[in-house]
Amino acid sequence: MDMTLRWYGEGNDSVTLDQIRQIPGVTGVITALHDIPAGEAWTYEDVMKRKQEVEAKGLKLVGVESINVHEDIKIGLPTRDELIE
Repeated sequence: MDMTLRWYGEGNDSVTLDQIRQIPGVTGVITALHDIPAGEAWTYEDVMKRKQEVEAKGLKLVGVESINVHEDIKIGLPTRDELIE
């Protein structure tokens, strides 16, 4: 099992990867792509860029969470179908 800490990315988190790496036992992070607007798809390239950013600091990217779901989908507006593939 990996001990991880959440990290939301450069500019979205006050904690840096360098600081996380200093925490004893922590080997990786769980992240999110909050810089991508709600309703827009996360591309493979977006996820790989974050993975490379994390690995460059000697940590593992263990997971990506918090998919930004557009409000129209959450509350069931008629426009939701345009946003769902």
